[in-house]
Amino acid sequence: MSILTLQQLLALPELEGKLINEAKTHGFVTAMAAAPHVLAPEEWLPFLWGGEEVAPFSDGEQLESYIEQVIALWNEYRPALLGNEWQWPEGCALDEEDIVTEATRDFCEGVLQGWQLSRDDWETIMPEDSQDNALLGGVLLSLSMLYDPETSIATLSEQGIEGLEQFEEIFNAMPTMLCGLTMRGSMLAEQE
Repeated sequence: MSILTLQQLLALPELEGKLINEAKTHGFVTAMAAAPHVLAPEEWLPFLWGGEEVAPFSDGEQLESYIEQVIALWNEYRPALLGNEWQWPEGCALDEEDIVTEATRDFCEGVLQGWQLSRDDWETIMPEDSQDNALLGGVLLSLSMLYDPETSIATLSEQGIEGLEQFEEIFNAMPTMLCGLTMRGSMLAEQE
C-alpha cells in the first residue's frame, strides 16, 4: 500500500468525522511545535481524534501512516518557527466575502485547542505580570479574532474601528508573531 497523504487519510470514508480536519490538524501541530517545552507525541496525538484512548483507525498501517504524516508536519514546523520561517499553510488566506477562509478559521481553532495542552508551560514561563505575557496575549487574541471574525468586527465597530484592514494586518503578521513567540518561549524554557 502506498503511503497516504494526510489529506487522503482524512478523506477515507471510514475515518469521516473521527479526526479533526486538515486545517485544524495543521493548527494543532503548529501549537505543539511552538510549545516552550517539547511535548511527547503520545501526549497530544489522541487529541487529534477527540481524546479517545483508542485511535479510530481500522488497521495499524493507517494509524502508522497518520502518525508519520503528523510527526512530519511537526518536524517541518518546529524548525520553521524557531528559524522565523514559518508560513501559513496552503488554503489559509484572507477572503473578500468571509474575511478569512474556512481553512484559516479551522487552523486558528486548531492552534487554540493545542494551546490548551501547553497552557501551563506558557503561563509558567510568561507569568501574568511579565512583558512576555503581553506577547502571548497578543498572539492568542489575534488567533481568536481570525477564528471568529464576525464577533471581532462587531466588537471593533462598537469601538469605532473599521475592522477589515485590521484583519489583513493580523493575518499578515501572524507568521512573525508565532515565530517570535516560539523563539521567545524556547529561550525562556532553556533558562528555567
